[in-house]
Amino acid sequence: MLASTAFGLNREAFTFTKYRLDVRIDPEQQRLGVRGQITLRNDSATPQKIAVLQISSTLDWRSIRAADEPLQFVSQPYTSDIDHTGELSEAVITLPSELKPKESIELEIGYEGVIPLNATRLKRIGTPEVAAKNSDWDQISSTFSGVRGIGQVAWYPVALEAASLLQGNSVFAAVARWKAREADAEMKATLHIDGEASSTTVMCNGMHPSNKDDARAEAASVQCDYVPLGITVPAFAVGQYESLSNDVGDFLFLSNHSEAAERYASSALLVSPLIEEWIGSPKSKIRVLEVPDPGAAPFEAGNLMLMPFAIVDRGLARLTLAHGITHTAFFSQRPWINEGVPHFMQALEREQLAGRKAALDYMGLHRAAFVDAEAVADPAKTTEKQPLTSTLDEIFYRSKAMYVWWMLRDMIGDPALKHVLRRYDAKQDVDAKYIESLVSAESKRDLTWFFDNWVYQDRGLPDFRVSAAFSRKTEKGTYLLTITVENTGTAGAEVPIAVNFEGGEIGQRLEVRAKSKSTTRVEVSGSPQQIVVNDGSVPESDLTNNTYTITPQ
Repeated sequence: MLASTAFGLNREAFTFTKYRLDVRIDPEQQRLGVRGQITLRNDSATPQKIAVLQISSTLDWRSIRAADEPLQFVSQPYTSDIDHTGELSEAVITLPSELKPKESIELEIGYEGVIPLNATRLKRIGTPEVAAKNSDWDQISSTFSGVRGIGQVAWYPVALEAASLLQGNSVFAAVARWKAREADAEMKATLHIDGEASSTTVMCNGMHPSNKDDARAEAASVQCDYVPLGITVPAFAVGQYESLSNDVGDFLFLSNHSEAAERYASSALLVSPLIEEWIGSPKSKIRVLEVPDPGAAPFEAGNLMLMPFAIVDRGLARLTLAHGITHTAFFSQRPWINEGVPHFMQALEREQLAGRKAALDYMGLHRAAFVDAEAVADPAKTTEKQPLTSTLDEIFYRSKAMYVWWMLRDMIGDPALKHVLRRYDAKQDVDAKYIESLVSAESKRDLTWFFDNWVYQDRGLPDFRVSAAFSRKTEKGTYLLTITVENTGTAGAEVPIAVNFEGGEIGQRLEVRAKSKSTTRVEVSGSPQQIVVNDGSVPESDLTNNTYTITPQ
């Protein structure tokens, strides 16, 4: 019966436009209980009689009603790695009547269960247990409760086709589709803590409706508004925290960890001036909560950061904090701007601390994922493309966007890009070309080709190589080197060129469009020996062919 019921289901037919959830958390019992209302809108092209709701496999459906009448539903397990358990508890619901396209229905829902530490999805693909738990650290427990949303734990109802970590970018793509559908949705959740709550801190990354700041309470409940839902991954944390504050942020730490909190607080003070220089003054404080697992992967959304305080490397701490502090000073409803700028600021922090090469090495850690994702796409198809203006895939709007901001910096210079970022106004950003207009006004350059290649379209990546180089000795005793750079890739860029010669090195920049060649001349004081195209600041599909050795004549 289950197989026949599930056959042919359109799990992504409905958009969840509204959540009103009453959430009870019992840390001692590791339990989560939810009652509330959700609104579904049929965004498919055909009428729908069946709807699907999914929650984590450790939670159980108790009731689903419409207009105060119980609805028939079948609850079944559904394998998917969008949840840390690798499985969902799926309710297949028969609606009271067929919903035509764009029609909506409000459902009353109830479910409950436990959220223990569970890294099943990672362990079954061979991830060592410790590493798996460091990544999937979500749990409700008596000492610490920290739960992230879709992509980690389905603690609120969702509906997605199955995704597997064994299938490349499948999980990221599924979460991206979800965010695209929920771009204008809203969630209001009231979190209640059962049991002894006199010394308990409750925090979420939604906005408190009364003060529009991160919702926080040192009491038994807190109200959280996640609006818009498409940008924020709803998360919450509960624990017996102590607090340390300075002008930059609030640092909530667990017992006996005050020294580590002070280290983070001082690191935040060191990072803040860079953010103010480039972006402007913060509009709120960063909230940093300690995760007890010293190896836990940091998580940030909005102004809230969940991370271990055991990191002793101050450079790493500053790198992590730079991202969160940027969010306190800068916001955009466009993910490639909202997340790309904080990642760019992390690269600038690395540069400030250890130089340009260190910054490019850091960026290189992000390069492989989106280069691989670009390679998967078929150039003849448009459905697999990921323009930054529309993508909700984290690989693109975080990592690729960081490179785009860095390339813009190299092309127009620090002063101009600082003015762009400081002038940026999310309320004015109603057109995809808004950023381009700011860049053009500050730089006095027409970079339409660049934005077309890297932002408005997903043209893929460049691939640079020196196709020819000729040198001759001048009457002055210098050497004039003529260099032709070929770009066999599908996107153009302005790429740096370094000429190594006897006695030194000289750099130059050259614009090379897709599937074309450009030539430049460089005069050096000694015999030229080697040419290196691209120092790593421009992402390209192949970095193995960037060095050209000049044969002595």
